[in-house]
Amino acid sequence: MKKKERIVIALSGGVDSSVAALLLKNKGYDIIALFMRNWHDESLTKNNECPWVEDSNYALGVCEQLNIPFQIIDLSKYYKERIVDYMVDEYSKGNTPNPDILCNKEIKFDVFLKYAMTLNADFVATGHYCIKKKDGGRYSLKMGKDQEKDQSYFLCQINQNQLKKIIFPIGELTKKEVRLIAKKNNLITAAKKDSQGLCFVGKIKLPIFLENQITKKEGDIIEIDRNHPLYQQPKILGHAQKYSPKQGLKVGKHNGAHNFTIGQRKGLSIGGKEEPLFVISIDVKANIVYVGMGENHPGLFRNNLKILTSSINWINKKRKMTLNEERKYLVRIRHRQEPQLATLQMKKKHLYIQFEKQQRGIAKGQFAAWYHKDELIGSGTIN
Repeated sequence: MKKKERIVIALSGGVDSSVAALLLKNKGYDIIALFMRNWHDESLTKNNECPWVEDSNYALGVCEQLNIPFQIIDLSKYYKERIVDYMVDEYSKGNTPNPDILCNKEIKFDVFLKYAMTLNADFVATGHYCIKKKDGGRYSLKMGKDQEKDQSYFLCQINQNQLKKIIFPIGELTKKEVRLIAKKNNLITAAKKDSQGLCFVGKIKLPIFLENQITKKEGDIIEIDRNHPLYQQPKILGHAQKYSPKQGLKVGKHNGAHNFTIGQRKGLSIGGKEEPLFVISIDVKANIVYVGMGENHPGLFRNNLKILTSSINWINKKRKMTLNEERKYLVRIRHRQEPQLATLQMKKKHLYIQFEKQQRGIAKGQFAAWYHKDELIGSGTIN
């Protein structure tokens, strides 16, 4: 008799991973569920909530319903070293990192995957909305069927060795279908709301987290007029507009430029304006936040960006670009963004991305990911 393939599933306590476990169980796999505890500092939680306890209880309940083994694995040491420290360092430099992308690359599909292999697992599984396909000797990563929930962007930094060992059971389903399956099978997570907040902290909001990690430092908020002559100057490919306090008007104070990101509206606490103010630039060295009035302020938009070639991850190496080559791809600069048509130009130190339409809120430190149709080809950090 052929031995059952063993799959270790990352069970978060949400409906997506719960249904993923159910589907794998119904297919006859040998399933082990692991819940990742990633953070211990409960002094940061709001209203004395302890999200990991609540979520782990849901995960345990699902395992009891499905009659599969359950284990809690403490990965907080690795989260602190690889994600939290990195994220705090990036924000302190004025960058806008994406911890969810780093969590997948460094934790779920590195530390977690390696631990799963010690349990004699053949594969690991998650509740991500994306699709894996085998094409000859390589694997491709494609957008999930549900375009509203597609999570391929969050996996843009994983590699072929990692992808080889991953299964995405719900990638061919919509969120509505997942909820329906959970309801029909009376899973306790069927009506549970999707989690919000940081991937490693749970229900803790980013500003609260940063306040406890980076020292407060009062600085000025400078408004730049949308009709300022500096917007008539020619733009250099891959370079952002640089501002100085003399170019604008002081309109308020803040407690640290690192707390803000490009395109942000909330948290400025400035009233009396005809339209809302948006962050258009931050200068952490001078501790200045530059803002512009109105969601269509020219400071919010750019046609291009650049990426350090050293940060590029090619999931499909067959489409890897060579020096001085140009190609058109669909590009995302954030999750759930409609992919945008752009021309990629490969140079020695940088990959330049020129969009056909202006993009709003491009932020240094975020990831740009490029696609061919629905296949994720590669990604890199916006520099």
